[in-house]
Amino acid sequence: MRIQLTSVFVDDQAKALHFYTEVLGFVKKHDVPVGEKDRWLTVVSPEEPGGTELLLEPMGHPAARTYRDALTEDGIPLAQFAVDDVNAEYERLRGLGVRFTQEPLEMGPVTTAVFDDTCGNLIQIATQPQ
Repeated sequence: MRIQLTSVFVDDQAKALHFYTEVLGFVKKHDVPVGEKDRWLTVVSPEEPGGTELLLEPMGHPAARTYRDALTEDGIPLAQFAVDDVNAEYERLRGLGVRFTQEPLEMGPVTTAVFDDTCGNLIQIATQPQ
């Protein structure tokens, strides 16, 4: 068993695609129309094009907004992405205008930072020792 797909709820798929590809550096994998305005829209790491896909899921169900907004209000990240160096990634993303809610923080052997993905989600980046 392995994780093939996970998702983040987004208000605007085009805006999310721009942020996740042009700012974060993921690459688009699937873009299939679903219904009148929504798409099955996934991105993957360029380092693992056959790896886990992230679905940029439309905010269709009312409970999704409640869940996402409650996490954001409490400062809880919806997802976590691994990076080689949190401090370097923090500086790179800040230079691109990304708003962080938590600067790099060492917590034992793990360093984390949290940013706003411009789509209503908090995302944590983390570096763990090898």
